[in-house]
Amino acid sequence: MDAVAARRAGSGAPQEVKAPAIALDRVTLARSGRIVLAEVSATIAAGEFIGVFGANGAGKSTLLHAILGLLRPAAGTIKVFGAAPRRGNRMAGYLPQRRGQVSDLRLRGRDFVAAAFRGAEWGLALAGSAANHEVDWAIETVGAQALAARPLDEMSGGELQRLLIAQAILGRPKLLLLDEPLISLDLHFQQAVVALVKRLQQDEGMTVLFTAHEINPLLGAMDRVLYLGQGRAAIGTVDDVVRSDVLTDLYGSPIEVFRVQNRILVVSENGIGNGEAHRHDV
Repeated sequence: MDAVAARRAGSGAPQEVKAPAIALDRVTLARSGRIVLAEVSATIAAGEFIGVFGANGAGKSTLLHAILGLLRPAAGTIKVFGAAPRRGNRMAGYLPQRRGQVSDLRLRGRDFVAAAFRGAEWGLALAGSAANHEVDWAIETVGAQALAARPLDEMSGGELQRLLIAQAILGRPKLLLLDEPLISLDLHFQQAVVALVKRLQQDEGMTVLFTAHEINPLLGAMDRVLYLGQGRAAIGTVDDVVRSDVLTDLYGSPIEVFRVQNRILVVSENGIGNGEAHRHDV
């Protein structure tokens, strides 16, 4: 290539390179002096839907807390859209695993969602049209208009979960972290929650981290999986990660993976399979 051609080739405006939504570089996380995850590295692109799996104690909630800036890594670095995690990051919406007892409240659905906007001032009117508009947007986005005037104690678990997700998307975050949103829901409501989150990912361009014990409800919705075990992690497509050899190496004990009628069964050496294999250390 001559000098003129070289100048022409390099004369275009530089293309913008977007930072990944989440970048983990040799991250070690500890709780009460115990190493939960050790030297984990992974990159999650903006707009991806990632299912996060592993046994109890594998570090799913701990990882979300670190991404939110609630827990500092013992070693390594975490970047969220190119910056260090920080508490109160408006780019991140969060649905925690322990959500408290709200089903016995006589609070209306809209007031419940609005409570997350203003903090703990239950039942007080919002100040300003912008705040009201934001709450209305969140309720409409999750398809909960019919729940706005109903009291919480008249709702099913799936309906409550829809309102909790509405709380999590207030402020229109770019990153949505959902910790075990399918707990205690029957199959119908599990499917409805997964479909809702998938729609948020696609329509709003959100990056989603969705922790769960059971992989089957998320099949077809996830772009990739992040599997945690014995302090380590494996990330990739379902076909790349949810395999006997990969999970056996991750857990350090024999794991068998079977595919039956578009479902996945994960069985440990003691014979516990499917969702139960993820509920116990294997």
